[in-house]
Amino acid sequence: MLHWLPVPQQIQFKIAISAFDCVREHCPAYFNNVCNPVAGVSGRTHLRSAEHHDILVPSTRKQLGRRSFHVAAPAVWNALPSHLRSPSISRGQFRAGLKTHLFTQTYGHL
Repeated sequence: MLHWLPVPQQIQFKIAISAFDCVREHCPAYFNNVCNPVAGVSGRTHLRSAEHHDILVPSTRKQLGRRSFHVAAPAVWNALPSHLRSPSISRGQFRAGLKTHLFTQTYGHL
């Protein structure tokens, strides 16, 4: 499937797909409170990050905490280009665009 990407980018791909499902509320119940949009927090609706469809990234002090899905999913999501975070994009369009983005990011313009 993603054999042409290095392992770190394959992991980013899987995390981004899961984050997409969380944002669209198609995730398992135990991920319900993981992807909280900045626009959903009172007092932050006017921020630029709310306009860009960012997700709140919980703070953590430990390296292991940054690897947890609760921190990694919002961080990976917020690092994606804005056209991939658009609420109007379908899952298929997201997957295709994400593959293109990761390929370009990894190998440059060939």
